[in-house]
Amino acid sequence: MPSTPASAPASVSDLDLDLDLDEGLLDQVTAAVHAAGDRLRERYEPRADAVRAATADEVVAAIHANDDAVLDVLKAPLLAARPGARWAEDELAGGALPPGEWWVVDPAEGNINHVHGMPDWAVTATLVRDNQPVLTVVHAPLTGDDYTAVAGGGARLNGVPLHVSAKTDLGAALTGTGQARPGEDERTFRRIGSSVARMLTAGLVVRVSVPATLQLIHVAAGRTDAFWQFSDVRSGLVAGALLVAEAGGAVTDVHGAPWTLASPDFLAAAPGVHAAAVDVLSEVS
Repeated sequence: MPSTPASAPASVSDLDLDLDLDEGLLDQVTAAVHAAGDRLRERYEPRADAVRAATADEVVAAIHANDDAVLDVLKAPLLAARPGARWAEDELAGGALPPGEWWVVDPAEGNINHVHGMPDWAVTATLVRDNQPVLTVVHAPLTGDDYTAVAGGGARLNGVPLHVSAKTDLGAALTGTGQARPGEDERTFRRIGSSVARMLTAGLVVRVSVPATLQLIHVAAGRTDAFWQFSDVRSGLVAGALLVAEAGGAVTDVHGAPWTLASPDFLAAAPGVHAAAVDVLSEVS
């Protein structure tokens, strides 16, 4: 993914400098994300007794309590690691950011799973420069795994390079989608349902789950073949977008146009099934 605006093309030396600087941040970002993950792991209860009979308000309160417990060990170190970078406050917000560098962070990606005692949650931190994700760390505290990527430097799992799947037949593909945020509008819910029905016919299996990042790491690792979402929630997409792109995947909107933070929807897929996935999803209105 390019790290400079289209109006100011970067030279090879500029790109190399950006890559060196961004790779130099990885240790600091990883340390911050690990500290946050340790705190979340301490709060994790597989039995989920606290929400077993909870109201919706009580579930939301538990989610906010996780965020509050983690932010104080995550925000300050990341801002110190990159002076001048700003913090995207609303983790459910979408759309393009103002120019410059921003930390787009989800202190508990998959928070709803965490409070219900399920294992699909993580901590994510992504540096976005002029609306391009350029560095990301996704830490899964229960397994200790780190998914990392730097623009132009590849994607890795615990230091080992990642590669997307080599499948060329959508009929053999394991794909996924999910809800981006609570309270989406009815049209979005109908699009999700219609897309699942179409992909179940065209593909092999569809996983419908949250969060997006935990599905996208599987696309980057070649375990699944495509993921789409009818949403522009930044915090759920930027980390996975960079990981998939750096692992050799295609990252577009559902019509096949290059994805940006301003795109209203999202598709990440192995190159061999991407065109077929676009054919399926672009017909969903």
